[in-house]
Amino acid sequence: MAGRRRGLRTGVLLGCGAVVLSGCASMPDNGGLQAVEASQRPDSQVRVFAMPPRENAGPVSIVEGFLEALTSDDPQYTMARKYLTEKAAKGWHPEERTTVLTDGPSTGPASRPSAGEEGRTFRLSGHQVAFVDQQQAYRPDGTSYSKTLHLVQENGPKGKQWRIDGLPQGVLLGQSDFQRIYQSVNKYYFALDEESSGGGGAQSGGGSGSGSTSRQKRLVADPVYVRQWIDPLTQTVRALLAGPTHWLNPVVTTTFPSDTRLRKGVKSLAPDDENSLKVPLNAKADHVGQARCKEMAAQLLFSLRDVTSANVSQIELQRSNGSQLCVLSESGAEALVEPSTSGPSDDQYFLDDKGRLVQMSGTSRTAKDPERVPGPLGDGEQRMRSVAVSRDETQAAAVSNNGSALFVGSLVAGASLGDPVVRSNAKSEQDRLTTPSWDGLGDLWVADRDPKKPRLLMFGRGMANEIHEADVSGLDGGRIEAVKVSADGVRIALLVADKGKTTLRIGRVERDSGLDGKVTVSVDELRAAAPQMEEVTAMSWAGGSRLVVVGRESGGVQQLSYVQCDGSAPTGQALPGLTGVKEIAASEDDRLPLVAHSDDGIVRLPPGLPWQTVLKDGTAPVYPG
Repeated sequence: MAGRRRGLRTGVLLGCGAVVLSGCASMPDNGGLQAVEASQRPDSQVRVFAMPPRENAGPVSIVEGFLEALTSDDPQYTMARKYLTEKAAKGWHPEERTTVLTDGPSTGPASRPSAGEEGRTFRLSGHQVAFVDQQQAYRPDGTSYSKTLHLVQENGPKGKQWRIDGLPQGVLLGQSDFQRIYQSVNKYYFALDEESSGGGGAQSGGGSGSGSTSRQKRLVADPVYVRQWIDPLTQTVRALLAGPTHWLNPVVTTTFPSDTRLRKGVKSLAPDDENSLKVPLNAKADHVGQARCKEMAAQLLFSLRDVTSANVSQIELQRSNGSQLCVLSESGAEALVEPSTSGPSDDQYFLDDKGRLVQMSGTSRTAKDPERVPGPLGDGEQRMRSVAVSRDETQAAAVSNNGSALFVGSLVAGASLGDPVVRSNAKSEQDRLTTPSWDGLGDLWVADRDPKKPRLLMFGRGMANEIHEADVSGLDGGRIEAVKVSADGVRIALLVADKGKTTLRIGRVERDSGLDGKVTVSVDELRAAAPQMEEVTAMSWAGGSRLVVVGRESGGVQQLSYVQCDGSAPTGQALPGLTGVKEIAASEDDRLPLVAHSDDGIVRLPPGLPWQTVLKDGTAPVYPG
């Protein structure tokens, strides 16, 4: 039997138009399964409508029709269930899992039916690249896929009809269909502080008192996938109310009381003509006070920003009886969160040819001459090779030219540099300190690559007397080559070298305070963020859940691309090429340009413009953070 590669059927849809509803593409009743090439450029505007099984259709037609129906924009997979027996239709739960294969499933008979056997078994196989779990979280998982479909003849009004009575739970899609059907959105939760992080969990703010139960104002993005044609606004609201994904749950909290859901009977939400969205909640939220209610509304407003079909500028939360709980506008939501989340700095920094720290604004449409910063790092008192500017732009951390010492200096004229906060004892310069990174709490991170004593260090508020060595689980012998902490301070991006390859990993930062007040820091559950890349040489956070990376796939050439921190690759966000990129910097604000150190020196990419040269001789470009 010929294998069948499944994907977007753009040609069929555009050729048939609306006729697809009446059976433009016929399916065989028997014989071999035909190979169908998957489109490599899915059109997100194309919608697919499923067809019911034809009367007296053969087993092959039923298998083909069912797999086609899985790629449709049918909200409840009603048409796909028509290919199943009555019992199988009741026991099938498509929301349980969405498995993503490279080119869709290849189908063929699992075995020849024996004499007198009425049923038929077909095998579905392919290369799995990821799956979306019941929480709608994307999880890379490169492995071989092999499952079976079993068919029987079921008695119906018009005689016996072939139907599927045995199938795997969930939905099976090729990558191109997945990219067409689903879109990534960020749910937002509040980061836990050091004192409360030991309790963990989304529901730690439980109770229904009159005031706010959470003082945390740092929002953390939690990416999930929703079906973009099936009311993505309501899907996103429901996903937010259900709580954070398992991976993020230990370090965030929600201000919604436990078990808060949409009021019973609410099927769909939509903003009114003034872009105000009314969200009716169940009785769990009836007694929430105004301060806490507005934090709940802020979570919703930030979460709905990624829903392209929504245009919500105000949230009205309602009690179970329909009365108003609170109202919050976009400006009110911005005021509730820290600037590092709602409005990052537009300043760009890098080192000039003398190793001095210089600064320029990212808002201008042209590259202007950078200016040296005030203080010891701009004066050139100590030549540096890498730098990180604190998010409040009051101080900077820099690694000496030979990589052995980390200094922290004030960005104030007349200030002195002082002694280094840490030194590396590695013999080779390449085995010493990485580029440092500041998180949203004002803590400073750096890795020492000394083969005899590799370690990841965190300096509380950048102070040498508040040093913590973070325990990193899941390195498995790999060495940290680069460190970049997210603005929220609860996720960290690491470049890890292992067995001749350097890959991008994302870890969860956990801070726990003991009874003696001592804080322990750990990085847990490392996961791949760019599994398609064999070698990653540079990276930077570029939004709440997005990073920009420089690397190459197996057998490929160096390229710049965006990746999601969950390991998925956003579509439609291609970056123009650049020669010999050594370092890259991005802002959380996508309106600001990318900045890179390349063969052309310091260059930047303003939105809608080509790469521009800023300075021929310069290194180590960074945004605050």
